[in-house]
Parts: sequence; structure tokens; C-alpha cells
Amino acid sequence: MTRGPLADPKLPTELETPESLSRHLEEARPEEILRWAWESFRPAVALTSSFQTQSVPLLHLVSRVAPEMPVLFLDTGFHFQETLAFRDHLVELLGLALKVMTAREGPQGFRRRYGLLYRSDPDLCCYLNKVEPMNLAQAELRAWVTGIRRDQTAHRSETKVVSKLSNGTLKICPIARWTSNDVREYIARYDLPEHPLASKGFRSIGCAPCTRAVSDDEGEREGRWSGKGKTECGLHLEPGDRGAER
Repeated sequence: MTRGPLADPKLPTELETPESLSRHLEEARPEEILRWAWESFRPAVALTSSFQTQSVPLLHLVSRVAPEMPVLFLDTGFHFQETLAFRDHLVELLGLALKVMTAREGPQGFRRRYGLLYRSDPDLCCYLNKVEPMNLAQAELRAWVTGIRRDQTAHRSETKVVSKLSNGTLKICPIARWTSNDVREYIARYDLPEHPLASKGFRSIGCAPCTRAVSDDEGEREGRWSGKGKTECGLHLEPGDRGAER
């Protein structure tokens, strides 16, 4: 797990390029990166979380380092009930500043208008329920904090600690260098809870219709959109990356 010191926690964010910021923060601890992000961009910075087991360490760090940072949750209306209960438990346990976002029509309105869109066009379903609401949220943000890691998928293997999106928002990934083992070790060290479906083979959890349990010899995200040739919802794809997850 990364433990290198952050030489200068108050970086000149207006002068440094995203590339130099990323190099500067590559060896920093996640809590140092979070502290820098909050001090540099508040209040126009937020964390997104799917509230699954792998989300727990970063949520715990935010609660300790920047408890006022908004935590955005994209409620598609298709989540497992266990996920919603786990979200509420973590919000209460850690004192998180939760903000729930939905599609334009809201979950019920989306179901009435589009029905089972996830079956016929999962990319469009993800776009309307996740990407579009996040795009609207980013219009008010200078920086977006996310918990993706390089070891999760081939597409994420080149993830930088700091990058600049096409819309101008800085994307900050404090645990980009962590592995799944680092996540498990952190949870054990602080005796933190795990998603109730984790013990049933759900290692990466999204919407219920598009998530299955995986075997020990499968990657943690192979249970997402199984059989669809898809590993990303679109939140972590830039326009030029469309189709990169296939």
C-alpha cells in the first residue's frame, strides 16, 4: 500500500498542469491526496461512490480527512436493496454528506418511459441513469474524486492520479495505485463493514439486473454486464474512449 510522503500538500493548482500534479501526487498517501483536493477546490469538489465493499476505504478516509465533502450516489432505481441499506448504514456510521442523483425523470419516471432498457441497450441505460446526471453535477464542480483503481480492468490500468476531463473538470483518483488486497487490508485494519452481498460472490456490484456473482478465478468486474461485452458504465470514458471497454 502506498505510504510515500507528500512533499508539498499545498500545491499551486492554478500553475501546475494536470500531468505535473499527477506526477507530484503519484507517491502520496490517499489521505494526503484527499486533503489536497479538499483544500484546493472546496466547495466545488465531490466524491462519487457506488457504496460497495471496495468503496469503503475511500469513504472512511473522506470521513476522517474531509467530512464535509459531498458524496454523490447515482440512484438508477435498479440497485440491490442490500446496496441501498449498506449506503444508509455507511452514511450514518461515517457521517457522510450524501447527495443522491437520478435520471431526469427520476427512477419511477424512467421505468415508465423506458421500461427494461437495460436489456435492449445497456449503454443508453447507463448513459441516462449515470453519465447524464454526472455531467450535470460536474458543471458545478472544479474537481471530481473517484475510487477507481488500475488493477480493476485493462481500460483502467493507465489511470492517472490527476487528469483533466474534456469538460475542464479535474478527475482525482486517490487510490489508483491500490490493489484489491490493499482494499481488504484497510477494511480489516479498521474493522469496517462489507457489503452484505460480498460473501455471496459479488465482488463488484452495480445495478441488480446487470450484476452477477463471480467465481474465484474471475476478475472482480467480470460479473458486470455479463455477456454484453461491456465493463464500464461510461462515467470513466471520455468521448474518444467510446467502445474502449469492449
